[in-house]
Amino acid sequence: MIVLTDDQGFGDVASHGNELVDTPVHDRLAREGARFDRFYVSPVCAPTRASLLTGRYHLRTGVHGVTRGHEIMRDDEVTIAELLKQNGYATGAFGKWHNGSQFPHHPNGQGFDEFLGFCAGHWNNYFDTTLDHNGKMVPTKGFMIDAVTDAAIEFIEENKSKPFFCYLPYNTPHTPWQVPDEYFQKYMAKGIEDPKIACAYAMVENIDYNMGRVLTKLEQLKIADDTMFIFLTDNGPNGARFNANMKGRKGSAHEGGVRVPLFIRYPARIKPGTVVKPITAHIDLLPTLMDYCGITKYKTKPLDGKSLVGLINGDQAAWPRRTLFTAWGGTSLRGSKKAVRTERWRAVDERRGWELYDMKTDPHQTKNLAGDQPKRLAKFKDQFESWFKEATSNGFSSVPIHVGHEGRDQVVLEGHYAYLHPVEGLRPDPKKHGISYHGPAGWANDWVDNWTSTKSYPFWNLKVISSGQYDVRLEYACAKADVGTELRIEVGGETLSTSVKKEHSGPMLPSADRIHRKEVYERDWGMIHAGTVQLKEGLTQLRVRALSIPGSEAMELKAVHLTRKR
Repeated sequence: MIVLTDDQGFGDVASHGNELVDTPVHDRLAREGARFDRFYVSPVCAPTRASLLTGRYHLRTGVHGVTRGHEIMRDDEVTIAELLKQNGYATGAFGKWHNGSQFPHHPNGQGFDEFLGFCAGHWNNYFDTTLDHNGKMVPTKGFMIDAVTDAAIEFIEENKSKPFFCYLPYNTPHTPWQVPDEYFQKYMAKGIEDPKIACAYAMVENIDYNMGRVLTKLEQLKIADDTMFIFLTDNGPNGARFNANMKGRKGSAHEGGVRVPLFIRYPARIKPGTVVKPITAHIDLLPTLMDYCGITKYKTKPLDGKSLVGLINGDQAAWPRRTLFTAWGGTSLRGSKKAVRTERWRAVDERRGWELYDMKTDPHQTKNLAGDQPKRLAKFKDQFESWFKEATSNGFSSVPIHVGHEGRDQVVLEGHYAYLHPVEGLRPDPKKHGISYHGPAGWANDWVDNWTSTKSYPFWNLKVISSGQYDVRLEYACAKADVGTELRIEVGGETLSTSVKKEHSGPMLPSADRIHRKEVYERDWGMIHAGTVQLKEGLTQLRVRALSIPGSEAMELKAVHLTRKR
């Protein structure tokens, strides 16, 4: 099984030198198995998840962002879950997916029989929320991490007598800053001045508690020794807190943004107290799992990773010298943050020019050697450019949202998947463009707002899988003064006309935030039934146009719902 946490850094573990956080289960996993000293992931969440699941650098999979569909992993990628399912394993995922919301990019379309969680980059509320259960929204009770752990334990119990793969991608300590009182009060009582840091550590201790619940269940079922238990995190910490004095945090290509914990407990195969020091990465986990599971004849796209089994067994001499690459934040050489990492060196360009660090003598990156060693740096730059060109050879064309898959009659086109005409880039200016997102960049759970121009409109790229009639509904909010906007939905060569006839002020829902969030809040929405359209198979685009705006704005648009009529 794999536990992946969200925004938990290398330093958010007691055994990594953090004297404030209590993580006895994390520390037990490291003590009773293999601890990896220099293990690397991507600077942010969706890219790390794609690389973990496929054994390939995320740029190859189509993932190059965290919203607007840039986080969608192409459906022809082969995942760990698909390989294990083909070999008789039951497969379940419980938590945050972040590699596509609609089938076949949904977990159920990427090899997981069972899924409970959410598919976006973060969730609005962590208490008594609704989650996606195999494509349908269901209510859950209590703190979300506890709830998905309950589901994972149930999955383990149901499959205890056969091989299973349980993927637990927890969504904490990612914001919003929500955690049960008992944890938060404990860390505030320690005298931590910044409540964000106290909340992050509280979330980490809750993760620790829930991992302990899973480990206890494995022991009760007498399968703990034969179950591989992997723990890792998806990027550096989401804030300025202890990170073992490394440079950088989440979003950075420096060491502190991408070096994270990796612990593998597997008593039947791994000696307690094993320490692995050579550089390793998320791309190595797929071949490692296949190796341990004895699966030798499997087909994937070309892998970037290598099995870690030999290293874990102590055969470090056989481990080849390697170079790891990092790219994030753009689809071009100029636009990306980038890094090259060898056993000794880290070359980094965070859009301000290349830097070079000797990580053996200067692990905290205090002295930039770019001016002292220009030839060495030039070699790393050439290596990166060659790798980037090859890794991005398939391009970054928009992955269309699929409509009409069997068993998936309803598709929700969320506002944060919408592209906005005539906007270029990710941060529209409502005064200039006459339309924007409610939040600054259209992150998860956001919606279309500040829609003041009839020349502007949101649109979604679609791929219709099955021809047929589809019911169209708009999830919206509108102030009383703005009622009366005339709308036209255009899709597949057909049009639907409707209007905003009723006020729906859409109050914000209560939030359990400890600290004000940077993301949008959850709110109540109304629904407009626009009518029915006949769609043909193939690629198309759905646009929602405002033909007239009698008030200050057309409306706020949360999502478009398409439901195939049977």
